[in-house]
Amino acid sequence: MTNQNPQFLNLSHGRKIACLTNEIEEKTSPGILWANGFRSNMTGIKASRISTWATEQNRSCVRFDYSGNGASSGQFEDATIGDWVEECSAIFNQLTQGPQVLVGSSMGGWIVLLVTLAHLKLIGAENSRIKGLVLIAPAVDMTHDLMWQKFPPGIRQELKQTGVFMRPSAYDDEHYPITWKLIEEGRRHLLFGGEKFNTHCPVRIIHGGKDVDVPWQQSEKLVAHLEGDVKLDLIEDGEHRLSRDEDIERLIATIAELA
Repeated sequence: MTNQNPQFLNLSHGRKIACLTNEIEEKTSPGILWANGFRSNMTGIKASRISTWATEQNRSCVRFDYSGNGASSGQFEDATIGDWVEECSAIFNQLTQGPQVLVGSSMGGWIVLLVTLAHLKLIGAENSRIKGLVLIAPAVDMTHDLMWQKFPPGIRQELKQTGVFMRPSAYDDEHYPITWKLIEEGRRHLLFGGEKFNTHCPVRIIHGGKDVDVPWQQSEKLVAHLEGDVKLDLIEDGEHRLSRDEDIERLIATIAELA
């Protein structure tokens, strides 16, 4: 079962990162680390279903909320991609043990790729604990490709002058802040445009053919930049969230393949 009372990991600048872990006695390797999408939290349907499956398989599963999201501390508009990468790395290093499969949804796909590359740079491929990546509609380089590049000149000017643009949400009635800080800092973490990179582990990408938030061509672009064992599974009638029962079953089957 999952401990529904989050524990908190204390990081620099007063950040308290909320985490949920499942409780199992005999662990099967590897474990699962889940990374949320943009403005999502660790209690969403995909994260919860994966945690339940992991418990049934006697696998550890760790989920967390980025700073400024969910049960973690901080304001959303104060956070950056670099902050969230640092938090995911801290969760991986401090709350997981042994081999892991990293699962990232939307922005979380970009986050776990960055965490993996940093991990490899630090300890080398031969010592890596990351044994596979499962990326769901990965929003790689989203602050540039899916935000800045798509914003009309008026919004770009507003961002530069005021530091924030209140963007309408496709999923609720509220607008949410996109900050100049998020856009500018995100440029430090771009993966496209340079040389190919290798995660030195299998990578499985699942994307919906009707995704209007992160077009499936973004995953094709990622495949072209990745070396090694990489497969793209395009769900032709799937949308961005991929939260239908059949989508989640396909996702879990993909995780099970690597685990």
